[in-house]
Amino acid sequence: MPEVFSNGITLHYDERGDREAPPVVLIMGLSLQMIAWPEAFCDDLAKRGFRVIRFDNRDIGLSTKLHAAPSPTVADFAALFLAKKQIPEARVPYRISDMADDVLGLFDALGLASAHVVGLSMGGMIAQELTIRSPSRVRSLVSMHSSCLEPGLPLPTAEARKVLFQSPPRDREAAIERGVEVFRVIGSPSHFDPVRTRAATARAHDRSSYRLGVARQLAAILSSEPRHARLRHVDLPAAVVHGRLDPLLPFAHAEATARAIPSAALHLFDDLGHDLPEVHLPRFADIVADTARRGDERIAMRR
Repeated sequence: MPEVFSNGITLHYDERGDREAPPVVLIMGLSLQMIAWPEAFCDDLAKRGFRVIRFDNRDIGLSTKLHAAPSPTVADFAALFLAKKQIPEARVPYRISDMADDVLGLFDALGLASAHVVGLSMGGMIAQELTIRSPSRVRSLVSMHSSCLEPGLPLPTAEARKVLFQSPPRDREAAIERGVEVFRVIGSPSHFDPVRTRAATARAHDRSSYRLGVARQLAAILSSEPRHARLRHVDLPAAVVHGRLDPLLPFAHAEATARAIPSAALHLFDDLGHDLPEVHLPRFADIVADTARRGDERIAMRR
């Protein structure tokens, strides 16, 4: 698998499609590796005429693990939600803005002057931050199952918080069981498939099982500044995709994000939780392709 040096770390990535086609960069969410982007979804976008690039975020998968960096504890997260105490600065080694700079470094390493950006959950936050910080490098933005973190938005459900903030499992089987349970709780109820979920979780665990990175990524989310005010200055084609059944980021987060981005189209799915069910992959690809083509048309008109 290829890798690039970006922002002081190494990022592992893969790509498919014509290298001269408009690039679409896929940014995955908290604790998930790039292989969580379904192959069928990536192949569909490539067949639609895009160069599809996905990568492992820092501290996950096959990208750089920050072994020497401090990590927050379960107690830190509990104090944040129960007592509104901020995670100590000394245990937050990076923020969403740093992860956005990682993506910008990936662009530079691959020779991408600009790209269409699609982010899921934490990846959507990274995509939003990248768009705010480097608008000339982003052709279009699709934010999926994500949030601008405007103050006052609803917290995850109690069940979602419980499954998210448990202590790390100690062995492979426990880790796989935990992964299945997480997606049972946060996924789409009518589309949850425990057999497929178990297989995907096992594959991810066997590829990489570094748990400290998950805590640091979560700390990055919870310690970063809200983006709603800054998103009001975003001027490019955008789409916000969300499920009405999302227990991790209730759909009010999508409504706030769509309100914040002047050009955003809001796509709400009545049966969708916080996952990527196979049945919806063609529609997700439609939204990405339509938003990207609007972005390319906008660039062409300005030339």
